[in-house]
Amino acid sequence: MARSADVARNQRYWDGVGADAHGPVARGHWEATEPSWGLWGTPEARAGVIPADIAGQRVIELGCGTGYVSAWLARAGARVVGVDVSARQLETARALRDEFGLGFALVQGDAGRVPCRDGVFDFAISEYGASLWCDPHRWIPEAARLLAPGGRLVFLRPSPLFAMCLPERGEVGPELLRPLFGLRRPWGHLPDEVWGRRRGATEFNLPHGELIGLLRENGFEVEELLELAAPEGDPGTRWFSDDSTVGPAWARQWPTEEIWKVRRAG
Repeated sequence: MARSADVARNQRYWDGVGADAHGPVARGHWEATEPSWGLWGTPEARAGVIPADIAGQRVIELGCGTGYVSAWLARAGARVVGVDVSARQLETARALRDEFGLGFALVQGDAGRVPCRDGVFDFAISEYGASLWCDPHRWIPEAARLLAPGGRLVFLRPSPLFAMCLPERGEVGPELLRPLFGLRRPWGHLPDEVWGRRRGATEFNLPHGELIGLLRENGFEVEELLELAAPEGDPGTRWFSDDSTVGPAWARQWPTEEIWKVRRAG
């Protein structure tokens, strides 16, 4: 089956400027003593992303990038496979994996079409990987196929409210800049050619109702939805994209991102 235009576009992006931006910061994630999640570094103690019984489980990370989430899971005793479409991101992941002495598999591939058998994993995870950069109508059915009955899926993505408020350039504000209905990606109101010139990549973001319906269609039961806020104090402004930022004042009033915890019926 031929790759979609979105997959090809995102592979070019992450083999180019995406890798240039994220490769240099990978080591800090790998060296972290405790996992933390998303733009605001929400600690694992609060988010509870990694199940307490993860040791010995078969785990797949969909869109692993530089591999630090896979590394956290491997250190917790899981048997991990990381999948990513970008050869350059995987180069960084392999170099750090070998340097830190961790033994987990890294596979180049599209998260919407993974070269693994049905039902071979107990846990699947995506932190701003497939959950943002892959068409959910492809990667969510694929996660269901890969998971054994009763298997769990956890993913972190931007909240739809954040996507509706995020400007093309500058800092996010309280105004709604695009409609919820028909929302597919943060910049879905722009023609593809404008998006392509601006960033050269495609992001996806389904509204809650549509996402819940898609999860249910693929045999998932929603167990928890965490809407994350910026911490107290002054954590500073965060870059979300090449040209857009979000400040803690906004992110203490409205969710910038969210963590979904779902389980495949079995």
